[in-house]
Amino acid sequence: MANNPSALKRVRQIETRTTNNRVLKTKVKNLRKGIDTATEAGDEKAISEALAKYSSAVDRAAKKSVFHKNKAANLKSKAAAAVRAASSK
Repeated sequence: MANNPSALKRVRQIETRTTNNRVLKTKVKNLRKGIDTATEAGDEKAISEALAKYSSAVDRAAKKSVFHKNKAANLKSKAAAAVRAASSK
C-alpha cells in the first residue's frame, strides 16, 4: 500500500477514474443492447434513435479516453453494420 501523501492521492484518483470509466462503459453496453432490442422489434424510428444515442455515447467515452478513438470507430461501425443487416432482412 502507498505510504506517502502523493501516492495516497494517486490511489484516490485512480479509484475515482475507475468508477467513472465503469459507468461510461456500462452505459455504452446498455445502449448497444437497446439497438439489439430495437432491431428485433423492427421499428425503424427506434432503431435510428438508438443508433444515434449509441454513437453519441461512444464518442463521448472516446473523448474522455475511456475508449481509444479507433475502438470507438470500430464499435460504431459494427453497430451500423448490425442495423443494416437487420433492416435488409
